Amino acid sequence: MEINQITEKIIGAAIKVHREIGPGLLESAYQACLFYELQQLGLKVEKEVPLPLIYQEVKMECGYRVDLLVENKIIVELKAVDAIHDIHLAQILSYLKLSNNKIGLLINFNVIQLTQGLRRVINKYYVPKQP
Repeated sequence: MEINQITEKIIGAAIKVHREIGPGLLESAYQACLFYELQQLGLKVEKEVPLPLIYQEVKMECGYRVDLLVENKIIVELKAVDAIHDIHLAQILSYLKLSNNKIGLLINFNVIQLTQGLRRVINKYYVPKQP
């Protein structure tokens, strides 16, 4: 499945969750529901994926965790905040760089219409993995 097809499924599932339970809940509630919906779609999804910081020869287990990793390709960072700020975009960009993934979705569930809380983020430093 191509990245665009996967992101469409993720966004569709997020919209479904948002329509059913609405805004105003904790991030963990949205994570559990979206995780369930993505599994129901037959997607490989992992939650709370550890993400170490590797700098040259230094590897640090810093406690960073990706909210959802879908098909080992797309990082989904979930929020339940008043508004998306630059720091949230910086966070997902850092996760993309550290994991060498190309595409991420930043989804803020604390909005009236979920489309207002969606951001697709591209890692311009992505290096394709060798087979």
